[in-house]
Amino acid sequence: MNEINLEVKQDGDRLDRYLSEELPNLSRSRIQQLIEQGHVQLNGKVCTSKKIAVKAGDRISIEIPEAQPLELEPENIPLDILYEDDQLLILNKPAGLVVHPAPGHQDGTLVNAILAHCPNLPGIGGVQRPGIVHRLDKDTTGAIAIAKTELAHQHLQAQLKAKTARREYLGVVFGSPKTESGTIDLPIGRHPVDRKKMAVVPVEQGGRPAVTHWKVKERLGNYTLMHFQLETGRTHQIRVHSAHIGHPIVGDPVYSSGRSVGVNLPGQALHAWRLRVQHPVSGEWIEVTAPPPQTFTTLLEVLRRRFAIFP
Repeated sequence: MNEINLEVKQDGDRLDRYLSEELPNLSRSRIQQLIEQGHVQLNGKVCTSKKIAVKAGDRISIEIPEAQPLELEPENIPLDILYEDDQLLILNKPAGLVVHPAPGHQDGTLVNAILAHCPNLPGIGGVQRPGIVHRLDKDTTGAIAIAKTELAHQHLQAQLKAKTARREYLGVVFGSPKTESGTIDLPIGRHPVDRKKMAVVPVEQGGRPAVTHWKVKERLGNYTLMHFQLETGRTHQIRVHSAHIGHPIVGDPVYSSGRSVGVNLPGQALHAWRLRVQHPVSGEWIEVTAPPPQTFTTLLEVLRRRFAIFP
């Protein structure tokens, strides 16, 4: 059990935000988890409220539990490896593969596959999500980075927080944007009614800042191939932002109101196309490009033919 002790210098933010600023190697979700599990003490007493405001002179003690043995089973699921060394693994995730176990998806996940490929992974970054630094939705395909060491996990999380890692996506949307590029800067949080969905939600109502940059790559009649670059990584961010501006992702079962394009897709036509991260040991920049899946390229071919006939 590792212990970290801090003294607050000035009145300020709520506890989880203060700790995420002071401890950049720990993600905000990990800090919230430690608070909820009783591993944080405020002035000598266990504090399980992440929202309590800290004051100048407060003493905070955080216990970081040792990695627990993992109970997840390795599964021999094929992996499309784009890059690998002793610190990092970057994969091209297929559609239909859930990233980590959750209720309803206890096995057959990317984590189960990674455990078979990297037997030394258990415990790195958390028991249920070993090595996972960022995630992709079940039916979003493309590049995803996996940390193979605790150093790599902390380094990659810090890059995402500092916005030095670059994540670029390709997506096909309904409609044709009036301009060639733009930025969507709207906070995202849980949908106020449907808790399985995300939505644009004001910060004062629990939304978290979310910024998506986009530009048109190809106009295809009433459809558009878009390039997206994430500045933040909220759940369903591109899907929510695209739908909010009136151009939902084609094939999105949640945010595109069931509109059909006439092509059999496994889910939303959204692909994590390019990933650029700094190597945690050498400091060199690693950039990988994930080839889009056949369904994505078929969709583009169909739309191009349709556009050629009915421009």
